[in-house]
Amino acid sequence: MTSSPPATTQGRARRRRGDSRLGDAVFFNLSRGSGILLLVVMAAIAGFLAYRSSIALSGNTGNFLTTFEWTPDAAEPKFGIAVLVFGTLVSALIAMLIAVPIAVGIALFISHYAPRRIAQPFAYLVDLLAAVPSIVYGLWGVLFLVPHMDGLSSWMDQYLGWTYIFDQTKSGVPPRTLFTVGILLAIMILPIITAVSREVFRQVPRMHEEAALALGATRWEMIRTAVLPFGRPGIISASMLGLGRALGETIAVATVLSTNSILSLHLLDPGGGTFAQNIALKFNEAQPFGRDALMASGLVLFVITLLVNGAARLIIARRKEYSGANS
Repeated sequence: MTSSPPATTQGRARRRRGDSRLGDAVFFNLSRGSGILLLVVMAAIAGFLAYRSSIALSGNTGNFLTTFEWTPDAAEPKFGIAVLVFGTLVSALIAMLIAVPIAVGIALFISHYAPRRIAQPFAYLVDLLAAVPSIVYGLWGVLFLVPHMDGLSSWMDQYLGWTYIFDQTKSGVPPRTLFTVGILLAIMILPIITAVSREVFRQVPRMHEEAALALGATRWEMIRTAVLPFGRPGIISASMLGLGRALGETIAVATVLSTNSILSLHLLDPGGGTFAQNIALKFNEAQPFGRDALMASGLVLFVITLLVNGAARLIIARRKEYSGANS
């Protein structure tokens, strides 16, 4: 005959269950509240930008999408985002084309090739690049990168000038161009993409790697068949984080780029502009209507970043192999 547990033991068990249920409820409500708060903040930002943009667009005498000029404080306000859209997207695209392959290669080297005594210090140094302020990158860009871009620009003009986009039509001027900005942005986003990709590669199930090696695959074949497919969604996420910084970078771009209102496909010629740079340079001197115009350009940048991140989420959602359940 078994005896029932003492009343005190049953009471402690009920209290533990009650505390657990209370903790779950508190945590659930805090999490839900945080999510709702985030949505409210984003909606408030979008609403504020839309309201100020409507004021500016109602008084604009030019086409907001196709006008090259930016003179919202003139007697007849005229402004458009054609040059800003082109400069923002082109500089970010150049940065991504340079940074993503290098970052993935560095991440693979740290996670699968380098010995531990080399990998850890190397990873630490790469992570430190993410802590460097933007103004430091900007000063380095204007004092070191720009003067040393003459040789590369001349070489690209000589051998790739037939592509038109690398045809340098203004020789003898400092190469404060969208191409130079793209290289600078690539250096800035490199540690972000590397760090995230490295951690994703480290999460690859060991059994997958050992199975590929046991079947006779070389190390590169193992990486190509086991590591990269598993880490592809993580690489996409890391790339989108880097792209977000490249799209919104302000101080470094404003320090390096020589701005004008000319939209040129010659990437080695000075000129162009980006949304963030234009806002940073003209906000203090702008009149109230000019600030509304800058708010309108900020709304466009806000929408672009939302679309980019939304597209990234859709791509990742289709990659069902990246799941903790599959490891």
